[in-house]
Amino acid sequence: MPYIPHTPDDLQEMLSVVGVRTLDDLFADIPPDMRPQSFNLPKGQGEAAVCAYFEDLAAKNRPEMISFLGAGYYAHQIPKAVDALAGRSEFYTAYTPYQAECSQGTLQAIFEFQTAVSRLLDMDCANASVYDGGTALFESAMMAVRATRRRVLVVDEAVNPIWRVMLASYMSSLDLELKTVRQRDGVSDLAGLMAAVDDTCAAVLVQNPNFFGAVADYTKLFAAARAHKAFGIISVYPVMQAVLKTPGEMGADVAVAEAQSLGQPLSFGGPYLGVMTCRKEHIRQFPGRIAGRTTDLDGKTGYVLTLQAREQHIRRAKATSNICSNQALCALRALIHMSLLGPAGLTRLAENNMALARYAVERLTALKGVELLNDAPFGNEVALRLPMPAETLVDTLTSHGCVPGYPVGRYYPGMENVLLLACTEFNSRRQIGFLAETVGGLL
Repeated sequence: MPYIPHTPDDLQEMLSVVGVRTLDDLFADIPPDMRPQSFNLPKGQGEAAVCAYFEDLAAKNRPEMISFLGAGYYAHQIPKAVDALAGRSEFYTAYTPYQAECSQGTLQAIFEFQTAVSRLLDMDCANASVYDGGTALFESAMMAVRATRRRVLVVDEAVNPIWRVMLASYMSSLDLELKTVRQRDGVSDLAGLMAAVDDTCAAVLVQNPNFFGAVADYTKLFAAARAHKAFGIISVYPVMQAVLKTPGEMGADVAVAEAQSLGQPLSFGGPYLGVMTCRKEHIRQFPGRIAGRTTDLDGKTGYVLTLQAREQHIRRAKATSNICSNQALCALRALIHMSLLGPAGLTRLAENNMALARYAVERLTALKGVELLNDAPFGNEVALRLPMPAETLVDTLTSHGCVPGYPVGRYYPGMENVLLLACTEFNSRRQIGFLAETVGGLL
């Protein structure tokens, strides 16, 4: 029997308070032809049958598969302590920290997360996070639009295409212009980007490493943007920040990231974690929440939400964003992950994955017709040109238990033969050898 706690008398009492006689009266404003005529729901089953159904469903997953898939989302090992600590009920079930006196643990965790990502990206300030990397990129662009009162945004085509689609979608109803500067064989066109930045430009948006895995230094580009009073915005891969030149060193105004690689498991579409950091002079344009540390009347340390420019707290027209939440639990997982690894651990992780990627390049480019897409430096991800469609290779190898990477042609017409391959600590030299031998057998 269905679990409905309300008796008919309870329902009638509630309906009388609302001012209607029946449940159907609640939906009187919806024309009959627009109401659902039926619901295609299965009949209820017992506990054992339901468990068996979901166990069969879960068995369709292929956890044993070898994967070299990246493209912005990466399979990294997550220390068991991340689940153990983030799963504590005081964190796992905590509500939004509106009442500081009841939320000191959550607020401190957010504050420590902000501190950690600010140090990792070498930026002055961070917020409590936003939904994901694409959202962070859009929100950073809107920071620039508000601060400069300009409407033109210049974006590198080598920025993750998924995030560029999100950027264009969010902007579609706004009076903004998005200028995309074409990449060249997976390398950002720095000269083209600098030429596109002028006195009408609100910001220039780039990524490091870019979608193709290529690493670049955007110091001169950000200096040129600042000369035109425009923002320099960069999206980064957090793990690689342990070894690459930081956004702060490059002179970025805003640095963002998709932090799924820090303690978040790969799932079917999330949850993800959008990191946002900026120079101190831009902090009042920050969207979402910012946790601050202060002292009470007795001199004891306390944590609060500060500089609140969210639309629940001020007039809507003055709000920095309509993002009314943050990924606090995901941010906590990222904080625990970074704390467990520490600076030295993150560096070793990045260097190990870069070494694996170079071994993969060595083995694969030894095959006939396989070559690097470009000669740019790369991290743990690299683009390879194949003598066959990458989509065909992916489909064939996936059926044999190995996902060789991402077919770039899905987003970049003319690059149907380009494969984007990523290596993480989940991969091994043995797996790379298997990949090379299997690909070699197909070419």
